[in-house]
Parts: sequence; structure tokens; C-alpha cells
Amino acid sequence: MQFIDLQAQYRAYRDEIQRRIQTVLEHGQFILGPEVRELETELARYVGVRHCITAASGTDSLEIALRALGIGPGDEVITTPFTWISTAETIALVGARPVFVDIQPDTYNIDPDLIEPAITPRTRALMPVSLFGQMPDIERINEIAARHGLAVIEDAAQSFGATRHGRRSCGVTTVGSTSFFPAKPLGCYGDGGALFTNDDALADRMRAIRNHGGLQRHHHTLVGMNGRFDTLQAAVVLAKLPHFDEELRNRERIARRYDAALRPLLNLPHAVPAVAPGNTHVYAQYTIRVPNRDQVTAKLKQQGIPTAVYYPKCLHEQPVFRDLGYRWGDFPVAEQASREVLSLPMHPFLSEADQDRVVHALATAL
Repeated sequence: MQFIDLQAQYRAYRDEIQRRIQTVLEHGQFILGPEVRELETELARYVGVRHCITAASGTDSLEIALRALGIGPGDEVITTPFTWISTAETIALVGARPVFVDIQPDTYNIDPDLIEPAITPRTRALMPVSLFGQMPDIERINEIAARHGLAVIEDAAQSFGATRHGRRSCGVTTVGSTSFFPAKPLGCYGDGGALFTNDDALADRMRAIRNHGGLQRHHHTLVGMNGRFDTLQAAVVLAKLPHFDEELRNRERIARRYDAALRPLLNLPHAVPAVAPGNTHVYAQYTIRVPNRDQVTAKLKQQGIPTAVYYPKCLHEQPVFRDLGYRWGDFPVAEQASREVLSLPMHPFLSEADQDRVVHALATAL
């Protein structure tokens, strides 16, 4: 059994993927070729914004957004400690300081009640993470940002395709950033990412920074980076995009089936994923809470059930962020989640038979 079955997806779309790749091989425009421009147009339309700027990775896209907003040494960016390291890593890469606030226990997203007390005169932006596949309370986050004159960067690496009150992830903040890492809901066959905005000037700065700081060849107006998205990878995403909404429906169906089977088995609060009112969830991960996680994981492994832990440590526990001065106990909700969460196999091609195997194995392990 595969945790995420990319080969099943490839088999389903093989002809379209190969046709798209072959077209790129024949025209030979491997950097910022026509497929990149086509994909940016299609993704901007899908999200409902004026601009999509693809990038070499979801990590690069976050760094590009921060640089385009002029965030650097002496600045602070408020985010969550319960996320992949790229979120805070990029803040540090531009010379700013990550400031953490705790999460909500049910959705694992940043707790809006804790954001305003963390704002200081040095705060320049808020970076909420749409963790596991659903958006946080973005209306309240935007209201707080507006009161304090702050930018909002949605780290939507796991939530592309999700909606909140009918508005799509990546299209509701100053900048939205996503990832096309292969395991993401909409993935390529390497690294990749994208940025979204309705701000024309900001879009131009992000395009320039992505391409060594210039919109014209040999004319560099900003300090930039080589953050371009490969044309071959754009071709892969274009082949998958027409099937994306159907895959999201399959993910939701599989999640509902997991919910019904697992809710009676688990006795911890928030044991199965909670979907906030007004949200849709794309289930980049199907994450539960279990007691004695290490023992449960070992028993599942013995029965051939793959699992993953997102994330076994909070970011304030990582050695690289020791100098920020946080201690164990500063973020109790995130810390407890990091010791209890366990992600089960989830992908659009997961069969009911395999899902039943997972549920049976988990019942035995518990």
C-alpha cells in the first residue's frame, strides 16, 4: 500500500502527461517556455486573481513574496510553530525574525486570538499556514492586518483548491503561495511553486525577483534569485489540472469514509479532522490524533500500513531557532499536537479495500 500513490495517478493520465512533455521536448524552450505562461494564466483564473507567478519551489515562492514586500533585517513576521520548516526558514533567510503564536486544537491552524498580542512596532507581515488542506480564519487575520498596516502571506502549500466561504485558497490575502511538490494535492514531478496576487506592482516585483531581479534581460532592478519554474514541470501540472476538481471530490469522499469509521475508535479530543464552518478541505494529509503514537505506528508498520507524522517537533524546538528564546511550554496546543498527530494513507486513488485495511489495522493497533 502506498501512502500517496503517484504511480496510480500517472497511469490514469499517462497519455496526457507524455503528450505535454513531448511537446516541450520538441520546442526546446525549457526555461519560462509557453507552458509556464499557459499554466500561470490557468492558475490565476482558477484562483480568481489577476496574477500568478510560478517559482522553482514552494520555499522559493515564500522567500520571493517576503523580498517583494521589502521585509528584511530588523523586521518581524508572525506565523505558527506547527508547520514545515520552510515557513519560518524563509523569514530567517531574508534576515527577519519569525514570531510564533499557538494554534487552534481542532484545525491545527494559527489561533487568531493570539495574533494581535504578538504584534510589535517591528511586525511587518502575518504568515498564516493553511495546514493539512484547509484555510484558517482568514477574515479575522485580514482584519487584524488591516488595523496594523500589515501584509498577509498565506502559506497555502497544502491547501491549493480549498475554499473558505466560496473564495479559493491563495486568492484572499496580499499574497498567496503554494507548492507543487509531488506529494501535494496538485503536484509536479520535481520541485515547484506559485504566487498569487491582485497587486500589479507587487506581481511585477515578484516576477523580477524570480528571474535574477529583472523583467528584461541584462537589466536588473532588484536583488533577485534564480527561482524559475521549469517548463517540463509546468507541462506536468497542465496535464493534471483538468482532473484536479474530480480528485478533490475523491479526497473528500475518502475523508468522510475515514471519519465515519474512525470516530468511534478514537477517544482523544479532535481525534479526526475538523473542518471549520465555511471551509472546504483538500486533505493534503488525513491527520488523526492517537495515544501512544509510536507504539501505534510500529504496529501499523507491522501490518504493512504506511503512515507519516506532520510534524514530530514544533519549530521552536528546532536547534536552528534556539536563539529566538522560546521554551517548551510556550505553545502548549502545538506541542501537544506534535506528540499525538498521525497521518494515514490519503490520495484520490485510495480504494475502499485498502481503506478498510487501514481502519482494521488501526483498530487492532489501538
